[in-house]
Amino acid sequence: MAAYTEPERRVVTPEDVEKWIDSPAYNLVVDFVQGLQELVVGMTNDAKIEVPEIVEKIVEVLDQVDGLIDKHPVIHEKDISRFGKVEFRDFYDELQEKAADFVKPLINLVEGDPSVELRKYLTESWGNRTRIDYGSGHELNFISFLLCLKQLDIINENHYQAIILKVFTKYMEIMRRLQKLYWLEPAGSHGVWGLDDYHFLPFLFGASQLSTHPFMKPKLIHNDELVETLYKQYMYLECIHFINTIKTVPTNQGQKLSLRWHSPMLDDILSAKSWMKIKEGMIKMYKAEVLNKLPIIQHFMFGSLIPVPEGVSDPHSHQDEDECGHVHANDAINTWGDCCGIKVPSAFAASEMNKKINGSKPIPFD
Repeated sequence: MAAYTEPERRVVTPEDVEKWIDSPAYNLVVDFVQGLQELVVGMTNDAKIEVPEIVEKIVEVLDQVDGLIDKHPVIHEKDISRFGKVEFRDFYDELQEKAADFVKPLINLVEGDPSVELRKYLTESWGNRTRIDYGSGHELNFISFLLCLKQLDIINENHYQAIILKVFTKYMEIMRRLQKLYWLEPAGSHGVWGLDDYHFLPFLFGASQLSTHPFMKPKLIHNDELVETLYKQYMYLECIHFINTIKTVPTNQGQKLSLRWHSPMLDDILSAKSWMKIKEGMIKMYKAEVLNKLPIIQHFMFGSLIPVPEGVSDPHSHQDEDECGHVHANDAINTWGDCCGIKVPSAFAASEMNKKINGSKPIPFD
């Protein structure tokens, strides 16, 4: 019988990061993400595809997660703090309690009980309970949850299109709801020099969707009408639409400034000649800015399905975890700003707070 283990954090030092990058586990994650990206080339979110029964079951798991949000509404609606809402912790606690039951229908034919691993990745996919924040590391946990299903032979490459177009888009839908309701703060934000306050993978998968488009050139992203028309069909455009909605920048003439002002990294990417170039660059950027960065990967967890890289630290040999949820090793030299990111209020929170105070007037992004 297979022996499954509670996933734990093991990348603590810069030396651990190097061992992680050279490990089979690293290649496992990269190959999975790249495989998903390749199989949605040219596909819209509403493409007519076959949805296997197992994919429907995974969507049902996400529906159950979504249902928990309704059970934990924000009580202090008049609170004008720009930081996260404490009711998120109630949502998180109930999810943690029920996650093992949620995943049981996915593993009823699997030898042993891998729920000990699946429930951990699933619970950690939605944000940090203590900090009430969310970032690309949490997004990576959701990919790890799906990767574990692949490792268990529950899903395979024949399911990849449906996994992205039905499961991942559902995940994004729920995450937008969580961000909006609980004002989740950006975890480890790059500020204006990141792709997005919260996400990376919808840009990676979204560029693949657009890579064979007959007329949609990257610079057309600046056309608000086009984005408004097509954002429900393409993940990349949904991200742009989301950013444009919450990071409005009014000028003296009453017009909005472009992405160049509040999202220069995104604007720089649009200078590429084609979406195919952007698609290829996204994998390289994902490695460099997510998988290879200590402040993100120190939160990544390893079990039996995503194996521990050989030679990495025993986390118990360093100081105990703190409120950030990981260890701070004395020899860890940070090259990416604050350890967990400077505490940054949600732009969603700023937008919603402004509506409460000033009605529907747009708020400058700051």
